[in-house]
Amino acid sequence: MAGQSSRIKGVNSKLAHTGNKPDEFFGFVNPPVVHASTVLFPDAATMASRSQKYVYGTRGTPTTDALATAIDALEGSAGTIIVPSGLAAVTIPLLAFLSAGDHVLIVDSVYSPTRNFANTMLKRLGVEVEYYEPLIGAGIADLIKPNTKVVFTESPGSNTFEMQDIPAIADAAHKAGAVVMMDNTWATPVYFKPLDYGVDISIHAATKYPAGHSDVLLGTVSANEQHWPKLHETFITLGCCAAPDDVYQVLRGLRTMGIRLEHHQKSTLEIARWLETQPSVSRVLHPALESHPGHTLWKRDFSGSSGIFSIVLKGGGKAKAHAFLDALEVFGLGYSWGGYESLAVHVNIDDRTVANGPYEGPILRLQIGLEDVEDLKEDIAAALAAAEAVAE
Repeated sequence: MAGQSSRIKGVNSKLAHTGNKPDEFFGFVNPPVVHASTVLFPDAATMASRSQKYVYGTRGTPTTDALATAIDALEGSAGTIIVPSGLAAVTIPLLAFLSAGDHVLIVDSVYSPTRNFANTMLKRLGVEVEYYEPLIGAGIADLIKPNTKVVFTESPGSNTFEMQDIPAIADAAHKAGAVVMMDNTWATPVYFKPLDYGVDISIHAATKYPAGHSDVLLGTVSANEQHWPKLHETFITLGCCAAPDDVYQVLRGLRTMGIRLEHHQKSTLEIARWLETQPSVSRVLHPALESHPGHTLWKRDFSGSSGIFSIVLKGGGKAKAHAFLDALEVFGLGYSWGGYESLAVHVNIDDRTVANGPYEGPILRLQIGLEDVEDLKEDIAAALAAAEAVAE
């Protein structure tokens, strides 16, 4: 039956056929969207023991199970929780594995809302928060303390795209008994499978490439067998469940994620290489480029690259960055990424402690969508000209 054949091995086959069992739903290809809070029991004994598959809407439905099964097939994980946003996918595992008096190491190039959660909520709960240099690799062993319980990684890093040596970091963390978490939203499990490289908890903003259409918020967290029970227990305790229509839209988007990523990758690399030739661009921060300092790590561990990277302009500041953004017509000015449309944003790294430069000029992050490359190049060229015209 679909979703169960041993012949389904390739990633695009998995994307097309996991998380659905037509034989269980009258032959319909897509699983049902189950809107549920209350679940009825056949008798008092079953109700008292909760000895049936579904007991309440917050604890799972056929819809959430369908997406979780599909993600597990991609991640190679023991279990996956589905939560309302990418940020929730970050905060729930941190709450699951950290307590008052614990120490957490977080990469300094991390997604800024993750930093905000750590600096506010975690510190208020009595967790010691420390940020580390993204390029530290095995040297992270020198920062690990007796109370270090979690090492939080993200590779490449948000906005500036530093590559981390994930296997080396995971090895050092595990020797000290710490849990390794990774925000893998950039690569998706199509291009990098964190659990195969020593990561215990893999985190994704499914808002991005899995959903793919800029119209839904969702997060997934996948764990290996050792850490799945504690992650799941925390998820149930917090009651932070996602809406069935959002879950269904992400499952629907997952079917085409592989071919969309191929298009994102091809267009992005063409534009990134073209930008390396532009005189007003100082650097292109894309790990799949040979010029990137982390290219060797990317090539060793990753099987592809997605559609988001940054450029550094030659000199200038906010006025030049704003001139660049305001001249764009095809690119939209907006946060998030992974959708069909191209986006641009001025990067701010003022909140960092150790990975803050120096950079030669303003950093601009570009999300390359599904538009024609020549149209995007023309738009960027006009923006670079507008930035160059600014005297600062």
